[in-house]
Amino acid sequence: MKSEKISELTTNRLSVYLRCLNLLAAAGIKTISSQALADQFNLNSAQIRKDLAYFGEFGVRGVGYFVEDLREHITKILGLDNAHRVGIIGAGNLGTALANYNGFTTSNFTVVAIFDNDREKIGKQVGRAPLMVHDVKRMARVVRDEEIDVAVIAVPARAAQRVLNQVMATGIKAVLNFAPARLHARLGVKVKNVDLTIALESLSYFLARPQVACITNPRSVLSYEEKRKPEEHEL
Repeated sequence: MKSEKISELTTNRLSVYLRCLNLLAAAGIKTISSQALADQFNLNSAQIRKDLAYFGEFGVRGVGYFVEDLREHITKILGLDNAHRVGIIGAGNLGTALANYNGFTTSNFTVVAIFDNDREKIGKQVGRAPLMVHDVKRMARVVRDEEIDVAVIAVPARAAQRVLNQVMATGIKAVLNFAPARLHARLGVKVKNVDLTIALESLSYFLARPQVACITNPRSVLSYEEKRKPEEHEL
């Protein structure tokens, strides 16, 4: 792997590639070239090669990529060969919906605890598992007992930073934040923000100006790569 810093955009694209490879494997496809992968899933072949080159040489000239091998490599690169245990802070509508999310059943992320400070909710069962709502004051102990390594913040904006501080105090270093607030994390803690309002407002802009050409697919993201001429020896 190259020593240069890998951008979050690159790791996001790796996740997309892995989903595409999963579909190919399910269809019984054994090998595929970067161009065929790009054509089938509306991606960018040059970008695929560039992203993968950060982590090693995976293709075979004249053959392309072995689907199963590349799936295994990307799974390891993304750390998905290890199970991750998730704790949700906030047992409101959003937190409960996340606890019920079916997508977790096919991933290596498992929601194992949910927290709240509402006495009316603490001790009650939520989700499909179901999960008992823990008092947020007991977070450190539950995180330790359940070996939680990922936290999801699903609380109002005004409480988000306080909750993040509590999460960081438990030693958790990976946080997914749904609160519409700018959070300040200490060095070594990664916070990824998911702002539904921003996404919806972006769609509103598109609806208000249907004549404007918006970026709607991965092939349009990096214009420089689009303009590059494919090399004769590409995989």
